[in-house]
Amino acid sequence: MRGAIACAFLTMFATATASADDGGLRDLCPDRPGKGTSACTVDSGHFQLEVDAFDGAFQREGGVTTDTYFVANPTLKYGLSDDLDIEASLAPLETIRTHDASGSETETGIGDLFLRGKLNIAGNEGGAWGIAIEPFLKIPTARRDIGNGAMEGGALVPLSFDLGGGWSLGSTPEIDVLRNESGSGYHADIINVLGIGRAFGDHVTLGAEAWASSDLDPAGSTQSYSIDFDVAWQPDNDIQLDGGINLGLNRATPGAQVYAGISRRF
Repeated sequence: MRGAIACAFLTMFATATASADDGGLRDLCPDRPGKGTSACTVDSGHFQLEVDAFDGAFQREGGVTTDTYFVANPTLKYGLSDDLDIEASLAPLETIRTHDASGSETETGIGDLFLRGKLNIAGNEGGAWGIAIEPFLKIPTARRDIGNGAMEGGALVPLSFDLGGGWSLGSTPEIDVLRNESGSGYHADIINVLGIGRAFGDHVTLGAEAWASSDLDPAGSTQSYSIDFDVAWQPDNDIQLDGGINLGLNRATPGAQVYAGISRRF
């Protein structure tokens, strides 16, 4: 409940401080849709709210089916300068349902709190390419039956390339530091996303991504892969509506994940 109240307060605060004048602002550049991350940051002095209206992932492994749902999963960003923003995200409602031949079990509660900072090195003002550095910290606010109760973190290096003719290429190499499954010590999870996008006019973009993760837990490493598709529509320079589907390529990856959401700059 405290997490839901905090998210609602942050949302209302962002709305209350909204600026009606977007003159001189850069093009809207959210980190959604898709698993990749944009290299651009929020304009100085402005908020940006990016929300999963719905997100459902469905996985079956070893005879056990796990369905995970997020509702109204917000990320709130604030531009500290033209090239640096800070970000916070916390799912106020996460539901995990597991079921097998013996029955089913459902757990519901708030998710973990993620704190991020993104520093743009190049590309915020346009050009053929962009790069940023984005460290993050996960604070375990979820119950142990939803999260793992561990402080974790990592860093991303978002890259973007303008290929011309409405085409773009992006990559997001990432390394996470995760708690070992044994509960003692930490290990690396190495992730990368390679995506291509095609803009149609000024409002619609279609994208496709290939995603891979190598979780190097000492108890046994896990490789996960997916191929993902998404669409985004920007009716104006401050709003984006989007959705997508991610298709797992092995049993360690959810077979399907579907989502839809909205981004709004204030």
